[in-house]
Amino acid sequence: MKYKAYLLSNFKSIPQLEKVTAEDIEAIEVVGNVLPFKVNNYVIDELIDWNNYKNDPIFRLTFPQKEMLAKSDYELMHKTLQNTTDKAEIKEVANKIRYKLNPHPAGQMELNVPSVGDEKLPGVQHKYRETALFFPSSGQTCHSYCTFCFRWAQFVGMDDMKFAMRETDLLIKYLEEHQEVTDLLFTGGDPMIMSYKVFSQYITPFLGEDNKTNIQTIRIGTKALGFWPYKFLTDNDTEDFIALFKRIVDSGINLSIMAHFNHPKELQTEAVQKAVKLILETGAQIRTQSPLIKGINNHADIWARMWRQQVNMGMVPYYMFVERDTGAQHYFEVPLEQAWHIFRKAYQQVSGVCRTVRGPSMSCTPGKVQILGVTQIEKNGKLQKAFALNMIQGRNPDWTGKVFYAKYDPNASWMDDLEPFYNNEFFFEDELREMIQDAG
Repeated sequence: MKYKAYLLSNFKSIPQLEKVTAEDIEAIEVVGNVLPFKVNNYVIDELIDWNNYKNDPIFRLTFPQKEMLAKSDYELMHKTLQNTTDKAEIKEVANKIRYKLNPHPAGQMELNVPSVGDEKLPGVQHKYRETALFFPSSGQTCHSYCTFCFRWAQFVGMDDMKFAMRETDLLIKYLEEHQEVTDLLFTGGDPMIMSYKVFSQYITPFLGEDNKTNIQTIRIGTKALGFWPYKFLTDNDTEDFIALFKRIVDSGINLSIMAHFNHPKELQTEAVQKAVKLILETGAQIRTQSPLIKGINNHADIWARMWRQQVNMGMVPYYMFVERDTGAQHYFEVPLEQAWHIFRKAYQQVSGVCRTVRGPSMSCTPGKVQILGVTQIEKNGKLQKAFALNMIQGRNPDWTGKVFYAKYDPNASWMDDLEPFYNNEFFFEDELREMIQDAG
């Protein structure tokens, strides 16, 4: 299959849109001027049921819906598009809306960007001691955009919102100076949007005898298996990529493909099944992750089916995430208590080989916080409901593995909605304030 992408500028030429109502087409255009829109022919032709598109999870995953914007913001953008064709004016209105949508949550800009000497590394994030994230400038797009995406700010043309870096020299120098970093995650966007010629330039410095970093695992965060498996089957540089994966493994470095699958439909095509098999044959691992998304996968049976199918294909279920507090969170979020019930019911349906998955997990400012469940604790002489939480990974490694409690709130959907069950603050807050002050 030859790749063809549809952006906002040409989406009306998608043949299947003849089955879509005029109101829904209008919504795609209005919302797509604020939040990024891109879809390709594989998603359109092989993943979406156009006869039932309104209820189709992959349509909801890739095509903007009206309710993704607050009513007042939707009406503002709709009115703007009716009154002008001036791109600068439209962008100005869009940016006003975007800045209200928390484009960089969890302290990414303020706390995660490291330096070499006095020079900031805008394409690197180093939040957890052992793991650094690298955003290569050539990977700042995707084969298709997810409507829930927490990195939507990378794609909307606002340079002050973007993480990206072209040169690897500073990255290598930073990693040489920080031997505690054992894992390097290539992310974006999607690194697998790049050609082999470009991508290999980022990888080869870690494969030579003169490599002085302590990188033991390379991770590649990608949606390509779900949205364009032909990247590993029939693209012009497919054989080069497969050979590079094998070279990484043969060098003694672990290679983990961090694959984003949001629904079992993405696992059912012949193309994705062949692509997974080819990657695994190189010695790489494929670990799978997804947020829990209302209207797309917020049912335990969907997750149980997805985990089981992934294991059957040789992949390792890794994370169920909570939808982050950015972009269209209000439209896609699932309350924490409900998320825990979905995870638990799905977990009960699968065997131990599927139970490598962790969740529901919030990637919030202090770290990755897992909802262990709702329990009852005696306080002031009576039993009270509370959330039991686990810090899976913390900004301070000493926080990792600590269990703590929050007041029960059936409407809470993010860490910031929770209040400590004991005392006035969570155990990490005093130290986190110091980190924020030092970064400022």
